[in-house]
Amino acid sequence: MSDDRKVALVTGGAHGIGRGIAAYLLKQNWRVAFFDLDDIAANEIVAAFGDPANLLYVRCNVADEGDVKLALRQLISWGSRLDALVNNAGLADPVTGAVEDLSLADWQKRLDVNLTGPFLMAKHSVPYLRLTRGAIINIASTRAMQSEANTEAYAATKGGLVALTHALAISLGPEVRVNCISPGWIDTREPEAGQEPAPLSARDHAQHPAGRVGKPDDIAAMVHYLISPQASFITGQNIVVDGGMVRKMIYQE
Repeated sequence: MSDDRKVALVTGGAHGIGRGIAAYLLKQNWRVAFFDLDDIAANEIVAAFGDPANLLYVRCNVADEGDVKLALRQLISWGSRLDALVNNAGLADPVTGAVEDLSLADWQKRLDVNLTGPFLMAKHSVPYLRLTRGAIINIASTRAMQSEANTEAYAATKGGLVALTHALAISLGPEVRVNCISPGWIDTREPEAGQEPAPLSARDHAQHPAGRVGKPDDIAAMVHYLISPQASFITGQNIVVDGGMVRKMIYQE
């Protein structure tokens, strides 16, 4: 029996925000494929959900064009369509040391995964997304707009991703909508060796105008909205989901 439910693809879906997005979309009756390089974590997720008709894992390095093309062929063979691409995969550690000590190799590694990866995923997903009048969501960061010291490579990739978003929106509209989400502090810590992470402090939460640190579901819910028909008039935008932190003046006292 054919399955005509919509199909979403989430890159970097084995951990953190990507894992939260995949789980949320499954609950909303989407079929979900996710690309990652962590086979152990990915296979644990597939085993937990238990239904290969609903969830597919494909090992893929999003910075490798050959990998991307092969993985997308596997996805289409499984799902027969693609309605949404969520470019979430990235090297998450923003601190790379003093700029004068930042090697070209480390700079390029972050560009390859965090910016070239979303470009390659969009490039090779667009033919399928046009058929379904689908959507692309890029996961950037509030670090595209504000910085701590020694984060040049990460900030540059996230700023580039915001710009790539509006460029793609203009090029691909009206068939494909493209938007960006810039998360702030999202608590993506996972249990280690059976131990739950320590609770965040009251101060961690209180510094946010919204009163708390973010959760993966905060980002996943926005993804779900932006790929839905209700968001059909939204494209080319960067939506900040950070509990209000980028609007808060912070001075040392």
